[in-house]
Amino acid sequence: MSEFTHFNKEGRAKMVDVSDKPETVRTAIAHSSITVNQEIYDRITHNQMKKGDVLAVAQVAAVMASKKTWDIIPMCHPIPLTGVDISFDWESDNNCHTLHISASVKTKGNTGVEMEALTAASVCALTVYDMCKAVDKGMVIGKTYLVEKTGGKNGDFKREERLY
Repeated sequence: MSEFTHFNKEGRAKMVDVSDKPETVRTAIAHSSITVNQEIYDRITHNQMKKGDVLAVAQVAAVMASKKTWDIIPMCHPIPLTGVDISFDWESDNNCHTLHISASVKTKGNTGVEMEALTAASVCALTVYDMCKAVDKGMVIGKTYLVEKTGGKNGDFKREERLY
């Protein structure tokens, strides 16, 4: 038998059975970022992008993506989310501006929400790119990573340092 949880006796992929795991409150926070030029920064912050309010649309896209994670990540379970929150923070250095994205996801269930938080943060950055690419295709989507998670058999996790 394989030591890996996502393989069956024949070594083929399977979805882990979580039915015996206890139902607990589980949270996850993920980070992503996108770096843009001065023009895009100005257009986003003054709501002058032709496609509309970039951050509002990206925020909604992130929430929607978190709820559909199980549709795009093969071994993820469909789980009811009890809360999703997306927040933004700009960091500027000369004419280079980085939008930091934080995605917080919560559930009460028998499996964690790390993938939902990571998916939300990633899709949020991708949506910003999509909405701004007509102005400049040189934007860079930065590191995407789990910041922290709580609940579950493996216990809590908190990254000790920011990776940006």
